[in-house]
Order: sequence, then C-alpha cells, then structure tokens
Amino acid sequence: MKTHRPVSGVACRDGRCVPRSRELAEEVAVALSYNGSTQAVMMATPADLDDFATGFSITEGFATREEIVSIEAVRATRGIDLRIWLAEKAGRRLNERRRSMAGPVGCGLCGIDSLEEAMRPPPQVATRLAPLAASEVRDAIAAISAHQPLHDATRSAHAAGFWLPGAGMLAVREDVGRHNALDKLVGGLAREGVAPASGIMLITSRASVDLVQKTAMAGCGMLVAASAPTAAAVETAETAGICLVGLCRSDGFEIFSNPARIQSRKDANVA
Repeated sequence: MKTHRPVSGVACRDGRCVPRSRELAEEVAVALSYNGSTQAVMMATPADLDDFATGFSITEGFATREEIVSIEAVRATRGIDLRIWLAEKAGRRLNERRRSMAGPVGCGLCGIDSLEEAMRPPPQVATRLAPLAASEVRDAIAAISAHQPLHDATRSAHAAGFWLPGAGMLAVREDVGRHNALDKLVGGLAREGVAPASGIMLITSRASVDLVQKTAMAGCGMLVAASAPTAAAVETAETAGICLVGLCRSDGFEIFSNPARIQSRKDANVA
C-alpha cells in the first residue's frame, strides 16, 4: 500500500483562498494477531509491517525475535491483518498476559486493562555506550531530519532513528504514530541483528512513559527526544538506567536522567 496520496483542498493565505492539492499520509487500521487471535488494533502507516510486528512483540514483552516463527500481512476490506505466529513457549506466555489494545495514534496505552500493566516497572538496561560528547548527541539529532521522506512529503509523520557512535545513523522508521515508528525501528534492528545497547534511539516527538518503557524493553540506554518528556517518563528512565534527553534544538538539548552518560566540553577537558 502507498504511504501517502494527493488530496484536494483549498488553501487560504493572506485573505485569498485558492484550490490546491496536498500529499497526505495514509493511516490504516492494522490488526496484530498472535497465533490466530487479535491482540491489538493500531492506526498506522502501511509500511515496514514486518518490522512493526517484530518491534511491537519485543517492546510489549510478548516475544523475542527468535520466538517469532512467521509474519504475514493480509489485506482486508478495511485494513491489514498482521498475522504473527509465535513459538509454543511464547504463545503460552502471551495467553497468561493477554490484554486488548485498541488505540488511536496519539495514545500508546489505550485499552490496557490494569493500572499495574500501564505503569509496569521497566527492565534495567545494560548499555554498552561509553560516555558521549555533547557534540555527538547534537550530530545525531541533526542527522535524523535527512531520513524522513514521508514527513517531507506530508508534514504529518513521526520518525524514530538509531544512531551508532562512529558509524552515524544506521536506521530510521516513519509512521503517523510515534509509538509505531519506535516499534518499527526496534523491529528493524532486531531483524538485522543490531544490538540497541550499542547506540542511541531518537524520536521526533515528546517522550512519554510508554516510549521510555519500549526503549527499555529494546535494551537501549539512551533516548533522545525532540520535545520535552513527561515527569513519569523521567522517573521511568531513572529506574531503567536510561539517559533521557529532550528539548533538542540545533543549539543544544536538556538531559533529564543519568547525565553522566554525556560529557560537555568542559567535562572532557577535566578528564
């Protein structure tokens, strides 16, 4: 399926209204089904669906990459049925932790049936990163904008990227949902055998608690967000051992947890 298409409308600027056509992002219902039973229905961009299935399975704690037996995307009348088959042990584990999620793109926790599940403690992250120079973080922030073709065409898509120190931007995934973009990125890395602990996750949105949870489940020790995090996201990052960076601009950023992971020029000179 196409990720965007032209839609006619009227543009009004400076008191004048004229017909115009604009490229708009596609947004379709994607059902994620495990072993024949629908687990979640998300509104998403119809691209990188194998990555989406893999990443969602990992970040929600349903299965590891090795426990996913097969993935099949089936076109339906009103969307896509993303059929995921798990190994027997993972299937049993999922049945024990069954929940129903049906949420719009702006909400990553819709449908969770308990407060304990929504605010589940994140795993501790064992990062492989040595302390980074602030300039490296700024380079990573600047690099993601060059890898957002869907956003460039529509101005309505989020991106999630993975930056590897010394190598640059290894992967970027886009979606109308920020949670979906991060899941697609995690899935893409898993399918390529890239360890998230070796680099930085970047998102072109605010950092909410569920995005920090997903980063922890992926095993990445640093999350860099374009906007500010929530207070709960900071607390979750502290608990998981994640360095959470936000309010990223061309001239700098703010560090909200585990600041020792990033060195300023002054710190580097002292060392």
